[in-house]
Amino acid sequence: MDKLQIQGGVPLEGEVRISGAKNATLPILAGALLADGPVVVGNVPHLKDVTTTVELLGGMGATVTIDERMRIEVDPTTVRDYSAPYELVKTMRASILVLGPLVARYGRADVSLPGGCAIGARPVNIHVAGLQALGADITIDGGYIRARADRLRGARLVLDTVTVTGTENLMMAAVLAEGETIIENAAREPEVVDLANFLASMGAKIQGAGTDKIVVEGVERLSGTSYEVLPDRIESGTYLVAGAITGGHVRIKNTRPDHLDAVLVKLQEAGAKVGVGDNWVEVDMRGRRPRAVDVRTAPYPAFPTDMQAQFAALNTVADGVGTIIETIFENRFMHMLEMRRLGAEIRLEGNTAIIHGVGRLKAAPVMATDLRASASLVLAGLVADGRTEVERIYHIDRGYEAIEEKLSQLGAQIKRVPN
Repeated sequence: MDKLQIQGGVPLEGEVRISGAKNATLPILAGALLADGPVVVGNVPHLKDVTTTVELLGGMGATVTIDERMRIEVDPTTVRDYSAPYELVKTMRASILVLGPLVARYGRADVSLPGGCAIGARPVNIHVAGLQALGADITIDGGYIRARADRLRGARLVLDTVTVTGTENLMMAAVLAEGETIIENAAREPEVVDLANFLASMGAKIQGAGTDKIVVEGVERLSGTSYEVLPDRIESGTYLVAGAITGGHVRIKNTRPDHLDAVLVKLQEAGAKVGVGDNWVEVDMRGRRPRAVDVRTAPYPAFPTDMQAQFAALNTVADGVGTIIETIFENRFMHMLEMRRLGAEIRLEGNTAIIHGVGRLKAAPVMATDLRASASLVLAGLVADGRTEVERIYHIDRGYEAIEEKLSQLGAQIKRVPN
């Protein structure tokens, strides 16, 4: 198992290209199961979760080919197995996304209850209740969700809570259902919109994606397509914070600035100069110490839960006191305990972290506990005196493509070494 070694204290300088969004790629690959011909997906990030999804589709019998540019072709016409086994689902919660497409296209699905990051309960009851409302017969047996249906029928679905994967799963199920489906209290994330655009390119009829009410008119069949995944807004935000926390000047390219509004506002509050172009953003913190910022996570378009750990790292060395309130996941402060090992002054009160910025962090060995937590520990290591070692970085490889290479391009002293 590898670890990252980071020699802190270098202001980052330069530009970095942003990869395709993991959280858009995974539902799109699952959605390929709905087609009656080959689907080609481009701008795919080279990540462990993508590899796991490809393995999952291949295990079902889909013919999957990947070229040297990470363009993935999925031919679902060879699918013969309609199950997602525990061995794969336990490593990646997003495997649940095959549930809706399998029931809608093939009339059956056996999907293991999911595993993934240890950041909260994230129940699947909304997926199950929605599919039942669409006419699926569902039992939970032996740790598997077993769903059966002849053809799903449109229905009005009011989601108990805003859920991205729930919205995506039910939208995919509805595209081949008979009649109209209305999804109320739908997630508004850009990745939901990207999935809707992908499905539309196959012939689906979807209105309202990006709002809290999505209307789907079911069609008889969906054809193959070719589609480019949108850029990753969380990777974008992470590299911008890396520039800010190190007192550097970083430009990210191949991004979507309109998806970063909440993050850019907080970077400006922290004292960074922010520049924005059509497909690029730059942050300039040269010669300045960041100011502490208050963050409250909430569903899009508010501040994303997937960026709170990175801003926690920023606050550890900022001038002043910053408060971070996590409203989405109940277990998402485990990285705070690791940051204390670097000398951060953090007090936890329930779902609130109160961070007193210190002048310097001190290097220490730390351990990643989930995907975004691992990114925050890397950011903290970039400004800690001495050599920080981040262990259990398999978490980071699930969501960040070649992070040590990209940070090295910006001047960071970071390398991957065997543990």
